[in-house]
Amino acid sequence: MGKLSVGYVSAVKKTIYDNKRIFIRFIVSLMVSIILIVCACSLTASAAENPGGTTTPGNQTVVDDSSVIKDLIGVDGSQPLEVILLVTILSLAPSLLVMMTSFGRIIICFSFLRTAMQTQSTPPNMVLTGLALFLTIFIMFPVFVEINEVAYEPYAKGEITTEEAIVKAGEPLKEFMLKQTTNDDMQFFLELSGKEFDGEITLENYKDELGFEVVIPAFILSELKRAFQMGFLIFIPFLVIDLVVSSTLMAMGMMMLPPAMISLPFKIMLFVLVDGWQLMVGTLVASYNL
Repeated sequence: MGKLSVGYVSAVKKTIYDNKRIFIRFIVSLMVSIILIVCACSLTASAAENPGGTTTPGNQTVVDDSSVIKDLIGVDGSQPLEVILLVTILSLAPSLLVMMTSFGRIIICFSFLRTAMQTQSTPPNMVLTGLALFLTIFIMFPVFVEINEVAYEPYAKGEITTEEAIVKAGEPLKEFMLKQTTNDDMQFFLELSGKEFDGEITLENYKDELGFEVVIPAFILSELKRAFQMGFLIFIPFLVIDLVVSSTLMAMGMMMLPPAMISLPFKIMLFVLVDGWQLMVGTLVASYNL
């Protein structure tokens, strides 16, 4: 029994050591969840002690009807519910960034470039992600400026409600996505959704008739198509270098020498000579119909 217990303990330790990253992520997620639950409970307790408003110096309760949820859906909500809503929006922010902006196409093209050059983890993921993020801000900046002018500033001045601000903020973003979406992809999702579109397919008709539930998937599909098309073009020059190096090594009888080891310096030299990063970034920015 003692040997079995020692063997079991050693097996558990080995499992934890082999999957230490998973355990660390689990522990961090558990701690964050506990903190959020404690904050929500404390806010609920404070709301229960002072229901319906705040207390003035004269011990008179003033009802506060202002609530984001009430502006959105017409139902008043407590403060903890608004906190949960805010946390949910923040957790979905990375997905919104990837799915509704130019970030997806840019990062996919950068990944194709690194794979074609066979530089393993150079540039690292952090560098590629940061470059893609700032390029996304550069490309989407006119859209963000328009959203600020038509939605945020009037809302901050109290000229429009929260619901109207959300609708106005979605219009420039929808127009941007529609400009990048092909008619074939839009028609495909129209057929999948069972909607019949009468008349000519134009940007104005799309913008007025369709909602985000159809525009977003059509935009994502178009972005993936264009990213893979650009990835194919990225691969061609590096593939030619690989073929030339492989043929040369085969003709010289050096079949045991890995071709990737010889072709990598030539790929880097070609990329530097043609100013590859500027060419890559310029092509990505020019590929968007702004």
